[in-house]
Amino acid sequence: MSRALGLVLGFAADQLLGDPRRFHPVAGFGRTALALEQIGYADRRGPGIRHTAVLVGGATALGIALDRGALATAAATWTVLGARSLDREAAAVHALLADGRLEDARQRLTHLVGRDTSVLDEAGVARAVIESVAENTSDAAVAPLVWGALAGTPGLLAHRAANTLDAMVGHHTDRYEHFGWAAARLDDVLNMPGARLTAALTLVLGSDRRGAARAWRRDAGAHPSPNAGPVEAAFAGALGLRLGGQTVYASRTEQRPVLGDGRAPGAHDITRARSLARRIDLAALLVCAGAAAAAARHRRR
Repeated sequence: MSRALGLVLGFAADQLLGDPRRFHPVAGFGRTALALEQIGYADRRGPGIRHTAVLVGGATALGIALDRGALATAAATWTVLGARSLDREAAAVHALLADGRLEDARQRLTHLVGRDTSVLDEAGVARAVIESVAENTSDAAVAPLVWGALAGTPGLLAHRAANTLDAMVGHHTDRYEHFGWAAARLDDVLNMPGARLTAALTLVLGSDRRGAARAWRRDAGAHPSPNAGPVEAAFAGALGLRLGGQTVYASRTEQRPVLGDGRAPGAHDITRARSLARRIDLAALLVCAGAAAAAARHRRR
């Protein structure tokens, strides 16, 4: 039962406190990853596989060493969850849009997305926020809870290590196309169960269940990400919106598939997406903590 209790306590800490302001362990992991990249980088898949194995394997080993009851699980859960910070950033962009401060909203949006925000109008900013809320609800909240329920502290730290490493090197750029391949693929695998649970909960908790199911079934497969596709499509359908389309990055432009068949998003839809994400977060906690508790009872019997 300590695993289930640890997930609940860690979730509560994230909701109350958000990310640690100073000395965040994930920032320390990032610095370590950057230092090792400078030593072992080569424009090939082999060095990237070793880079990923060392860092994710090291995080997993640390999790095994620390996996000593509910408080350890709670601390790890608080460390890896990003639900409160995601909601805070989305709310900040919405407040700027509501005040008519489009340029400031574009700048604040860079905290959430890697795309070129300078070219976005209000609908484009709202679309980017909602897509980020959808994808990161899965990556930064639901998927960690899933791995916490399945594998405790080692699962929590391994997932966050892979997710952080993917954000650092898992890009289609000249430098990382080969070196970042392993990190990107591992992140895809580890996020798969969380993304499906997130999409399923969106169907249950969204205001338009049929729209969410239709968009997931029809549109998700065309998305370049096997995990963002189902989640973003389900959000689009559940909220009655149209997401996707042209997405501009610093070095490239992508034509993303259209998700959903509703209207273009507006600033007020950010609040609706945040509300849906919060319901999904809580439901995922209940599912994952309940599964961990049920597994503990089964082991005792």
